[in-house]
Amino acid sequence: MKTGKLFRGDKIIWVVFFLLSVISLVAVYSSIGLYAYSMPHARPTGLFLKHLAIVAATYVAIMLISRINYRYFSRFAMLGYWASLVLLAVMLALHGRWFRLPVIGQFQPSEIAKVVLIIFVARQVAIAKKKEQTNELGTFLMLLVYIGGVVLLVLPENFSTAALIFLSAYLVMLYGGVNRKLWWRLFLVGIVVAIGFLMVSYFKYEKSLNNADTEMAIERQATWGHRVHSWWNPQPDELSQENMAKMAIARGGIARLGVGSTVHARLMTQAHNDFIYAIIIEETGMIGGLIVFALYSIFFFRCIKISLKSKGSFGALTVAGLGTMIYLQALVNMSVAVGVLPVTGQTLPFISYGGTAYLFLGSALGVIQSVAADVENAEAATAVEATAVEEKTDDTE
Repeated sequence: MKTGKLFRGDKIIWVVFFLLSVISLVAVYSSIGLYAYSMPHARPTGLFLKHLAIVAATYVAIMLISRINYRYFSRFAMLGYWASLVLLAVMLALHGRWFRLPVIGQFQPSEIAKVVLIIFVARQVAIAKKKEQTNELGTFLMLLVYIGGVVLLVLPENFSTAALIFLSAYLVMLYGGVNRKLWWRLFLVGIVVAIGFLMVSYFKYEKSLNNADTEMAIERQATWGHRVHSWWNPQPDELSQENMAKMAIARGGIARLGVGSTVHARLMTQAHNDFIYAIIIEETGMIGGLIVFALYSIFFFRCIKISLKSKGSFGALTVAGLGTMIYLQALVNMSVAVGVLPVTGQTLPFISYGGTAYLFLGSALGVIQSVAADVENAEAATAVEATAVEEKTDDTE
C-alpha cells in the first residue's frame, strides 16, 4: 500500500500530528517519574511504554477512521448521542468522572461525549440548513436542548469540560448560521452566568476557610472556588503545581536546549499531564513553547480551510467544530500553564500522557481526515473533468 493511501487526508495535518506525538513521547518520558513512583506497582518505563502504545493505537485509529466515508458518521450520530447521555447519567449517579477498564485504564465518558456531540450538532444544523430552518426559533431551542443535555450531566463533576463542550458545540451553531442574533445574545448571557457562578464559588470558598459548615450548591463547587481563589490570590511561597509550573517556565528562558534536564517535573505529580506545556518550555525555552502553539494554530487553520472547501454542510461543520474543540482545549491548557487562567484539569491534546482522552481526540482527527480525503477526491475529480473538457476543446479546434 502506498504511503499516500495509508495516510489519507490533509498531509499538513498529518505532519502536525506527527510532530505533536514526537514532542509528546519526549515530554512524557522526561516528566513521568514522580507520578509513576506515587502509584503502587508502577515504574516510569512501564507507564512510558503504555503511553507509547496509546500513541501507536491512535495512529491506527486515525488511519482506519479516515478510510470511512464521513457521511456514515451522520447516520450513527443520534445513536452515539443517546449512548453518551446514558454513560454520563451513570457516571453522575455514581458521583464519578470515569470507569476503570482493563488495559486502557480510566475511561471518561465526557471525552467521547464532546466528540459525539459536535458530530451530532453538525448533523442537526446541516438538516436545518437543507430545510432552510436555521433562523427559526424552534431550531435554535432544539439545538440548545441537545447541547444542554450533555453539558448538564458533565457540569456537576467537571466545570471546565462542560464549558468546553458547550462553547465548541455552540460555535457549530454559529458556523452553520443558526439565528445569529439570538446566538450572540445568549453567548453574552452565558459569559455573565459562567463568571457569576465562578465568583459565587470563589466567595463561598473564602467563607468556608473561616466556617467549615458553609454549604456548596454542587459537590465540586469547593474545588472550583479553591482554584479561582488560588489563581486570584497567588501565594508565591507555596509549593503548588501552579507555582512550580511558573518556575519551570522562568527557568526555560528564551531559548534553552536541555531536553531531559527538567528539575521541576521531579516535584510535580501532574507534570506529564495538566502542566506538561510548562515542562516543554523549561527544557526548550519560550521558542519551544511558541513552536507548540504554532503547530496547534496551523492545525486549526487547516481545519477551517478543509471546512470551507467541503461541499457538504455536514462535513464542513464537523471539521470546523472538531478542529475548534481541539484548538480551544490546547489554548486552555497552555493558558493555565503560563498562569493566564486558573487550573482547569484540561490536558494538552496529543501531547499530555495518553489514555482514552488521547484515543478519542485521535478518533476526532480521523473524522477530520475523512472529510479532508473527500475534499481531495472531489478536487481531483474536478481537475480530471476540466482536463477532459480542455482536451475535447482542443480536438474540435
